[in-house]
Amino acid sequence: MHGHPATLHLERLWIRDVTIMTGLVHTFSTPRLLELISNGRLDTTPFATHRFPLGETMAAYDTFAAAADTNALKVVLEAEPAVLEVPEREGAAVA
Repeated sequence: MHGHPATLHLERLWIRDVTIMTGLVHTFSTPRLLELISNGRLDTTPFATHRFPLGETMAAYDTFAAAADTNALKVVLEAEPAVLEVPEREGAAVA
């Protein structure tokens, strides 16, 4: 993880019937994960260790690339909230 070797002591693990699986991220589960998140059944906030505004995308990438040093698990890019401008109508009272 994070570009560092992991030593597995097979002489200790073999008797425990441990299964070791490796691979890259599988996106086949993404729709299900998004459904769980949107339904409030999966709280992802503990995984988001760092947050950046969208304008600091490169700093976010640098933080995630140096995860061993920054302890980044998931880096979240947040868009600035949209400001809705409502045109004033003539004769409308302003509160």
